[in-house]
Amino acid sequence: MSGLDPIELRIVTGALRAACDEMGVVLIRSAHSSNIKERRDASTALFDTDGQMIMQAEHIPVHLGAMPAAVASVLGEHHSPGVSWILNDPYAGGTHLPDITVITPAFDHANSQLIGFAASRAHHADVGASVPGSMPADSHTLDDEGVVISPMPLSEEAIESLVARMRQPQERRADLRAQIAANRTGCQRLAEIAERLGADGLRAATDAVLDYSERRTRACLALLPDGELHAEDVLEGQDGDLLLRLRAVIDGERVLLDFSDSAPQHDGNLNCPLAVTRSACLFAVRVLTDPDIPSTAGAYRPIEVRAPLGTILNARPGAAVAAGNVETSSRVADLVLSAFGHAQGQGTMNNLTLGAGASAASGAASNSGAGTAGFSYYETLGGGQGACAHADGPSGVHVAMSNTLNTPIEALEREFPLRVVEYALRHGSGGEGQHRGGDGVVRELEALTEMTFSLIAERRRHAPHGVDGGESGMPGVDLLDGRPLRSKITGILHAGQRLRVETPGGGGFGHA
Repeated sequence: MSGLDPIELRIVTGALRAACDEMGVVLIRSAHSSNIKERRDASTALFDTDGQMIMQAEHIPVHLGAMPAAVASVLGEHHSPGVSWILNDPYAGGTHLPDITVITPAFDHANSQLIGFAASRAHHADVGASVPGSMPADSHTLDDEGVVISPMPLSEEAIESLVARMRQPQERRADLRAQIAANRTGCQRLAEIAERLGADGLRAATDAVLDYSERRTRACLALLPDGELHAEDVLEGQDGDLLLRLRAVIDGERVLLDFSDSAPQHDGNLNCPLAVTRSACLFAVRVLTDPDIPSTAGAYRPIEVRAPLGTILNARPGAAVAAGNVETSSRVADLVLSAFGHAQGQGTMNNLTLGAGASAASGAASNSGAGTAGFSYYETLGGGQGACAHADGPSGVHVAMSNTLNTPIEALEREFPLRVVEYALRHGSGGEGQHRGGDGVVRELEALTEMTFSLIAERRRHAPHGVDGGESGMPGVDLLDGRPLRSKITGILHAGQRLRVETPGGGGFGHA
C-alpha cells in the first residue's frame, strides 16, 4: 500500500491529468496544420524515470497505448535539461511514419535531478514519400512511406534537416515546435509537483497512482467469468483477405490476448509493429473494464498480449505499416470486443489523403504553403458504431482507435482547393435489431485543381457484424464520379472530379 491517503491520491491523480490536458491544449493551439489544430490528431502523456506512463490525456488511443515504446527507446540515453528527442520509426517506438513523437526529459528545479519525461505524438500532414500526405495505399516497404526518423536529439539543425525532406516545411517546422512547447509545459508542471512533494515524494506519489490503476483494473477483470473466448475476422488485403484470430483467456485478475494463429506479415502495408497491436488491446480492455480508471502503466499490468514476430501483428523491421496503424489496429480492437460479445462498429478510419506538390524530397522545400502551389491534407472519417443491450449505436462518430474530430467544412474550403459537395449521415446504414447500429456518414469532395489522392479503408467487402440476432451494418462504398473504387487506391483527381466516401454502419443488437 502507498503512504498516500485517498484524498492525496485523488489530488495527485488530478494534477497529473490536468498537466497532460494542458499539454494537449498547448499543442493543438500552437500547431499550424489542420490535422492537428482542427482534427486534433495528437496526444500527450507523462512518464516516470523508468519510462512508465504515469498519466495521459484522453486523446488518440492508438497513439497513447504505443507511446511507452517510444520513451523506452530513449530511456538509456544521456539526458540534459532542454534537450528533446524525436522519432517516428515504427520499429523503435513509433507507429507509422506520419506520427512523429517528441520526448523531453523533466528535471526538478532544486538540484536538476531527472524526475520523468513529457511526450507528445502528432500526425504530421506529410513526412515525404511519393504521394502527398505520406499514406500511400500501395507501399511495400517502410522506405516507401516517407522519412524514417530513428531516435535522435532534436535541435534546430535537426528540425531544418528533417523538414527539408518533407512537403510544406514551414508547416512541419511549426508543428514540431508546437510539440516542443507542449512538452515544456508538461515538464514545468511535473517540476512544480516535485517542488511541493520533493523528487522522492513525486516518485512515491506516481507509484501510488500506478498501483491504484492496477488494483482497479484487476478488480474489474475479476468480475469477468474465467474461461477461454475466441474470435476471428479478416483484413481486406489488396490480393485477398488476411485472417486474424484471437484466443482470449480470463484467469482471475488477469487476461491473455493471444493472436498467434493470425496471418503472417504480408507484402502490403497492413502490418503492425507490436506496440500498435498492444495499443489496440489496451484500448479494448479499457472499454471492457472501467474507462474512469486512470490511464497509466499500472492499468496495463494485468494484460498480456502475444503476437509472434513475423506475423501481421508483429512485423519484422522494414515492413510497410502505413495502414497497420490505422486499419489493422481498428480490427484488433474489434476482435477483442467481439470475443466479449460486443456488436462491431465501423472498424475503419476511412483514411483519405489529398495533396499537390513535388513528389521528390529534393523539391519539397519549394512547397512551403497551402493552396494550389502545394498542400497535403489528411482526414479520417467517422461512421456508425455497434449497438448494445441498452441503446442504439451512435452515428457518425470517430471513436475506438481514432477519436479525432472532423475538419469543419469552413476550415477545409478556406485552406485547401476543395469544395464539400455533401457531408451528411448515411441514413439506414446501421444494422437492424432490438437496438439499431449507428449510421455512417457520406463525405463528397470536389477537387478545384488537379491533385493526388490516396484512400485506405476497410469494411468494404465485409460488413460490421451485429450480435444476438442483430443484423450487420452496411459496408462502406467509395466512388469517383459515381464509379466504384477499390478500398485501397492511390490516384489523381482532376479539377471538377468528385470523390465520395460512404462509411460503414454499425452492427445491431438483438432481434428486432
